[in-house]
Amino acid sequence: MTTTTAEEFEVHRTRLFSLAYRLLGSAEEAEDAVQDAYLRYSGADRAGIEHPAAWLAKVVTNLCLNRLTSARARRERYVGTWLPEPVVTSDGTLGPLESAEQRDAVSMAMLVLLERLTPTERAVYVLREAFGYGHREIAGVLDLSEANCRQLYRRAVRRVGEPQARFEPASERREELVTSFITAARDGDLAGLEKLLAADATWWSDGGGKVTAARWPIEGGPAIARFLAGGGPKFARGLDFVPTEVNGQLGLASWAGDTLVGLSVVEVCDGLVTGVRAVVNPEKLAFARRQLTPP
Repeated sequence: MTTTTAEEFEVHRTRLFSLAYRLLGSAEEAEDAVQDAYLRYSGADRAGIEHPAAWLAKVVTNLCLNRLTSARARRERYVGTWLPEPVVTSDGTLGPLESAEQRDAVSMAMLVLLERLTPTERAVYVLREAFGYGHREIAGVLDLSEANCRQLYRRAVRRVGEPQARFEPASERREELVTSFITAARDGDLAGLEKLLAADATWWSDGGGKVTAARWPIEGGPAIARFLAGGGPKFARGLDFVPTEVNGQLGLASWAGDTLVGLSVVEVCDGLVTGVRAVVNPEKLAFARRQLTPP
């Protein structure tokens, strides 16, 4: 039986999407990059492609590098806090996330840190850390010298920090904590919120100027508690909050009837909520909406 081009490509799709998403922080743009790679693959002389996985990784990486230049300009004009487009990861969309390190690599916090890097530094870091490429392989993907790749990687590590698991893995206690946090916010329970929030906690909201959201991070547990106690009951009225794995972390999907209106990641450490990253920009929820809403 002859394997079609589409069937050949599908073997690599998840890995390519995972690569593109880590590079771009945008699921929609990652999909576009993967589709462009498919078109190039279908039009190429595949008899001359000895290693399709490596060939496709190079194509996707370079397509993403082209997009990152324009993405930087857009993010400089972005209204309020910029967060990555959230992705539901319980279905394997970003590949296997079997360890704390793998989950941390696709967390919103890590993707925000990657914004510190130049496009080429980001490509080197992602290929090395997330996909285990050697410096010689990375040099082949980016058409750079091996020595240059090593230098770029060292610089990227300094800017991002050494890889480490930054958050507690999912557990029954962690889920109970998040449930208690949502209940306290819904009820406007100031004292309850203060007990659940770390003193140095931070709240980030990404509305992109499309919907009401805090334009700047809210820093400090007491400030977040006052913010939620004051507006939580009104905001939560009519919403259902469903525990959902988002970017490898325990998160919450906010539903108004059948409409997804928000995806949040709740970061927990030492039994306290240390951060919340809430994406409510409807444009950034399109990909996750397709993941969560049956066709």
